[in-house]
Amino acid sequence: MSEREPTLAERASRERALAQLARTVEACRKCEIGYARTKTVFGEGDPCAHLMCVGEGPGEMEDATGRPFVGRAGELLTKMLGAIGLERNEVYICNTIKCRASYREGTKVRNRAPTPQELTNCRPYLDEQIAIIRPQVILALGAPAAKSFLGPAFQITRMRGRWYEGPHGIPLMVTFHPAYVLRQGGMALTETKRLVWADLKAVWARLDELERQLEPQAPPAASEQPGEPERPTLF
Repeated sequence: MSEREPTLAERASRERALAQLARTVEACRKCEIGYARTKTVFGEGDPCAHLMCVGEGPGEMEDATGRPFVGRAGELLTKMLGAIGLERNEVYICNTIKCRASYREGTKVRNRAPTPQELTNCRPYLDEQIAIIRPQVILALGAPAAKSFLGPAFQITRMRGRWYEGPHGIPLMVTFHPAYVLRQGGMALTETKRLVWADLKAVWARLDELERQLEPQAPPAASEQPGEPERPTLF
């Protein structure tokens, strides 16, 4: 993780590699959901991002637009990133699967959890995204995304908020999915926000630490020492 900032040529190379992979994903029909989807939802963001956010899979709005994390959950994710000083376009955002997993209930189409086989079929695409982008930190959003990295025994209520070793030795943090946060109310919402904010601060601190390792410099004066970000109003 001691890699320095990529050159313009390296950035262009990663953009080309991601574009080629996106075309491969668009042509994929390994699963039935590949035929039922409206659009693939490959991912978006900085190809040289220091932070990669990984969710479970596309929902209805993502399937319609081809973009990850849109709608209310996407708005909250953008605010969460802003709370630690990051713009959405500075990170890379994607999901464990690239097509909407759904089922029909009468005339309605409902979201469902991906099957183990769907996760297995799509995993090489996620692995290649990680290998191309080479983020300094991965933030897994929600239990399904965490389980895709850490195994089916992962329990988010007991095991979130700590560091794990992700692919290629990349530090991996797990927090609650923005959609889960939005479903809470009352004291449960207050507690969930507190836990998410603690996780975000840990991510901020790790990114700051890694940035300092990449660019060694004389220690700042005591008055210039960075402090942790203030808790934003949304949390």
